[in-house]
Amino acid sequence: MKSELLNPQNSAVIFIDHQPQMTFGVASIDRQTLFNNVILLAKAAKIFNVPTILTTVETKSFSGNMWPQLLDIFPGREPIERSSMNSWEEPKFVAAVAATGRKKLVMAALWTEVCLAFPALEALKAGYEVYAVEDASGGTSITAHNAAMRRIEQAGVVPVTALQVLLEYQRDWARKETYADVIEAVKEHCGAYGQGVEYAYTMVHGAPPSRGGASGH
Repeated sequence: MKSELLNPQNSAVIFIDHQPQMTFGVASIDRQTLFNNVILLAKAAKIFNVPTILTTVETKSFSGNMWPQLLDIFPGREPIERSSMNSWEEPKFVAAVAATGRKKLVMAALWTEVCLAFPALEALKAGYEVYAVEDASGGTSITAHNAAMRRIEQAGVVPVTALQVLLEYQRDWARKETYADVIEAVKEHCGAYGQGVEYAYTMVHGAPPSRGGASGH
């Protein structure tokens, strides 16, 4: 049910083709901003222990390895290698999705118009709910990205952002078991919001002006 909020128990997170050659082709979003948002989304999945799938296309012959910073967040997790542009045509990928037992799929991919749109539409057809992380995905032009987002939204995909997913998982600041890690991710990756958190901790609450000082890390 799409009106039901995302939570760590009802969703899985999927990263598709965050690889150097695919990054080179992105022109719809600043690539450093894209990188920042992808890492934020990955940390959200890690903090809340959400089932996560990594998949890559033509690593050796074209696209290069998945970003090492993304792999480092999930040590020991091997990306599912494919030849198809469409992840849903790779049986190992479809099996991995089914194995999560989750019906809500949070997807981010490069490029939006191909590697996000194709499996998103296929997953809808297979009975899943798909949430496309728009700012952790990128297309070869603004037009290509926007056209792809309109296409999948019209089919029933729900657009979200990386920060939205993180905060939807946290939901309540009284959830102290994840609070500190969420605040650290916000401070590191969320720009003005993160600066505001840093200011509040150091200037209002008197925390020491050191990295991780507010959370004790």
